[in-house]
Amino acid sequence: MLDAQTKSKIDSARDILVGKVPDPKSQVEQITIALIYKFMDDMDRQSEELGGKATFFTGEFKKYRWAQLLDKRYSGHERLLLYAEGIEKMNENKNIPQLFRDIFKGVFLPYRDPETLNLFLKEIDGFSYDHSERLGDAFEYLLSILGTQGEAGQFRTPRHIIDFIVAVVDPKKNETILDPACGTAGFLISAYKHILKANENLSPDERSRLMTNFRGYDIAPDMVRLARANLYLHSFPNPTIHEYDTLTSEERWDERCEVILANPPFMTPKGGIRPHNRFAVKSRKSEVLFVDYIVEHLNVGGRAGVIVPDGIVANPQSMFVRLRKLLIENGLYAVVSLHNSVFLPYAVAKTSILFIDRSLVNRRRKILFATVANDGYDLGQQRRPIESNDLPEIALACREFRDEILRGGAAFVAPSCAAAVELDDLAAGHDLFANRYVAAKGRSNDGYRPIGSLFNIEKGCLQSSKNRPGKYPFITAAETWSTHDHFTHDCEALVFAMAASGSLGRTHYVKGKFIASDLCFILTPKDEYRERLNLRFYHAYFNAIRAHVVKSMAKGGAKLSINKTDFAAFPIVFLPKSKQDALGAKILKEATRIESLKREIQDAESKICELVASLVAHENGASQ
Repeated sequence: MLDAQTKSKIDSARDILVGKVPDPKSQVEQITIALIYKFMDDMDRQSEELGGKATFFTGEFKKYRWAQLLDKRYSGHERLLLYAEGIEKMNENKNIPQLFRDIFKGVFLPYRDPETLNLFLKEIDGFSYDHSERLGDAFEYLLSILGTQGEAGQFRTPRHIIDFIVAVVDPKKNETILDPACGTAGFLISAYKHILKANENLSPDERSRLMTNFRGYDIAPDMVRLARANLYLHSFPNPTIHEYDTLTSEERWDERCEVILANPPFMTPKGGIRPHNRFAVKSRKSEVLFVDYIVEHLNVGGRAGVIVPDGIVANPQSMFVRLRKLLIENGLYAVVSLHNSVFLPYAVAKTSILFIDRSLVNRRRKILFATVANDGYDLGQQRRPIESNDLPEIALACREFRDEILRGGAAFVAPSCAAAVELDDLAAGHDLFANRYVAAKGRSNDGYRPIGSLFNIEKGCLQSSKNRPGKYPFITAAETWSTHDHFTHDCEALVFAMAASGSLGRTHYVKGKFIASDLCFILTPKDEYRERLNLRFYHAYFNAIRAHVVKSMAKGGAKLSINKTDFAAFPIVFLPKSKQDALGAKILKEATRIESLKREIQDAESKICELVASLVAHENGASQ
């Protein structure tokens, strides 16, 4: 657990650097290099105190020892030159392990201000290798500063989401564990801690063997460097992290493992990935290829937990359909939908977690779908802790669901935020969008009908940028309407905003001539229901369930939207016409009252303005 003093030291070191090194990633790299430099000297000092010899800073590198750097006889400029020279030459030091030489490869001091370096080294001097676990926690906190990794489409996976995935997958001490897009090794560290917690009495030899079970790949040299440092600071003497292009290289294709944990990059470079021909699903999209890779590299009985964008679970294109078929055939047993604020403040991204267990192939007849409304943090940019947290309940449900399948039983009962769905009942294209199945839970009785069975659903046609003011209502997602110079409809209808960020799900009632935005659906009763639907009632009903509708069906990254297929299949209440009419009359009465109160408010505001204007005019007259 990160203590306040260590966190304060990291923050202070960043504050010292920020004036000369404004980029957070460069700050992390500079602190990492300094910590490793200091720790090597600490190990030399410990060896000497125990009667041994220094091994790292010897021969021509002895002059770079930490104590030498801090010697008060050096001027600030001399100290800066010595430190800059030391870190640039350290990868040539044959006395240090290859791990350390790799970490120092290509590094340099990006500033030349002696005062900044003096303050920085003084702060780093407060860290000691005597407390390796504390240093590991400090480094994890340091890496959390990184956030997004630029244009690669990678987001730093929040620690509580990593721990949730690891808890569900439940890696064991004798299993090989891989992250094929490891970044800073967060999943590997969490899996290691999970195993230690479950095996508190491991001998030193067992711990050493355990560390050989972890490996990671990353295409970026700086990520490989940070991952190795992170694992080293968590007591891994020789971390197995390879600089490797998982999607285009065949060098390690034949290697398999028992557990894979990953949050691979979502973005595909311009022109697409150019993979080799051994993938089962032919694609040039990175998210498709990574999921394919994970499925194909699990041993028989292997397990995986992977974060994916919405396209993987719901995109109707053929390559995504083939990928979902591959997942189902290889033991996909649970899909957990995360809300789109999980990656804040770095990105708004709608994602899901796929859980795979190849030992369940041909044994399970259902897939568990769950939706996370609360993950223990609020939905704001700062993501402050709150009490509401669905993750523990969902983690337990996933484990119990899997165990029930292995036992061959049928006693599993899904919690309210989850639904177990028969494979034969999956929507067209093997749709795995969890929200739709959880939303439909308990809504399959005679009191509900799919929207598309009651209403004709037509997309509006006018782009706001092409609006020409006129005498006919132009209905958009906004609360107030505009006008246009011609109309497309002359009827009673509902207009539903299906793609308009903050206005998503808003429903308007209209009767007469109008035209609607291309970001809206126009709903008119089907012929057979024309006399059985009260649109005043359904106008109020849709707005009342707006949040639920959006949560259940909205898909996409930064710009959420609801597609027509999902909307048509969504179940809504269908009451006898007499009840609709009675409720509709009451709703109309209250709506009329609201409009009357609005007019009263407008009148009152006008009177206030008149009073103020009168007062100002009087004061101006008196002053003259």
